[in-house]
Amino acid sequence: MEEDFEFGFTEDPKFSVERYEEMIRNHDQYFFDAQAFENIIDYYIEKNDPAKALQVAEYAANQHPFAAVFLVKQAQLLAITNQTTAAFAALDKAAMLEASDADIYIIRGNMFESMERYTEALENYEKALERAEETDEILLHIAYVYQNMGDYETSITYLKLCLEQNMENQDALYELAFCYDVLDNQEESVQFYQQYIDNEPYSYAAWYNLGNAFTKLSLFEKAIDAYDYAILIKDSFASAYFNKGNALVNLEKYAEAIEVYRHTFEYEQPNADTYCAIGECYEKLEQMDDARAFYKKSVKMDPKLADAWFGIGVTLDFEERYFEALHFYKKALDIDALNADYWFAIADAEYKLGHMKEAEEAYEKVVELNPMDIDAWLDYSSILYEDERLTGAIEIVAEGIKNNPEAAELYFRLVAYLFAKGEYNEALSQLEMALATDPEKHHILFDYLPQLQDNKVILDIINRYTR
Repeated sequence: MEEDFEFGFTEDPKFSVERYEEMIRNHDQYFFDAQAFENIIDYYIEKNDPAKALQVAEYAANQHPFAAVFLVKQAQLLAITNQTTAAFAALDKAAMLEASDADIYIIRGNMFESMERYTEALENYEKALERAEETDEILLHIAYVYQNMGDYETSITYLKLCLEQNMENQDALYELAFCYDVLDNQEESVQFYQQYIDNEPYSYAAWYNLGNAFTKLSLFEKAIDAYDYAILIKDSFASAYFNKGNALVNLEKYAEAIEVYRHTFEYEQPNADTYCAIGECYEKLEQMDDARAFYKKSVKMDPKLADAWFGIGVTLDFEERYFEALHFYKKALDIDALNADYWFAIADAEYKLGHMKEAEEAYEKVVELNPMDIDAWLDYSSILYEDERLTGAIEIVAEGIKNNPEAAELYFRLVAYLFAKGEYNEALSQLEMALATDPEKHHILFDYLPQLQDNKVILDIINRYTR
């Protein structure tokens, strides 16, 4: 015969769990009060066992049919386990019992949000706002929905409301930085974080985001100051060290950057990005053995990090080991085939190895991917010029000028090629264009064709522009 035992709330939730598990083992039926059931459900949620938690919630709902809390828990767990229809049904039942429970509308909003039914998500979050005591997390969710709808301005409005409710909400601080980033509005971002810091001077997240905004405005000194404050408040803040390192790199302070990057290892496991960043600093300091060692550590941790493979190539290229460098450049390219810098390095290495056809094909790829790369147009045309394909060289530079009409270097190079081909009138006309664009760069012409330094007509035209 079945016995009914009653177990109420106990100081130790583990006691309730043990009694519940004993009941299941014995195929028995004990009675638990509502608080004990909540403890048991929370225990399984913390143990990351939603299926068991759901079982308890259903059992609790049967024992306490008028307690909306268990229907809400049920809905939450059904949603987690992708049983959406059942979750909505549980919430409808809960709303009939206790329509004032904000959690009903929050969970419903979450589900609509994940289904990308944003209007219905917003309607439910608005209802939750009217009923909840603490609203910062709801405001944060509303901000997320507007982000998903591509309305970043409105998202910012709700993130600011969220922070008014709870200045400590780190997620809102980071999301706000993200929205300003998408809108490319760093000035307003700086203004907001500075005001925020006036009220909350010990918010390391605000200092960190201020540093990021200054970095995006290329105000690296100010960025470093902001990161220093973040680190002062939270000395284990690895991301602040990393971004400070990046700012130092932008100021070409490579040795200091290495020290700062190394600090991150005290507070988090070394990762491939940091190893790669340190490698790059050693590369800039022309300490190629150290650079290569760190790049190798980086690819060992993350074989998909293209920049680290590329870095190994750069160190070998520096040592004139072009054939080996090519191997690593191509490994980087396998991962990121649309990277113009990788193609440029390959083109240059092929050229140095005397593989003109391969170099030409690689340069063609560079200018296709990045038509604003003036050096690539110059080098590409140079290969054709050296091969005495003057018409081709002229066409390539002309194409470069179409994409970069302000680039005096290209005009001066075109002038040199036209003179070399004997098209003097066109050369003189292009020389006027070149000098009108930037008269100071006329030496480029003489670097390429030194014999033109004795040409009186050319010197007269240059003097007219440089006086």
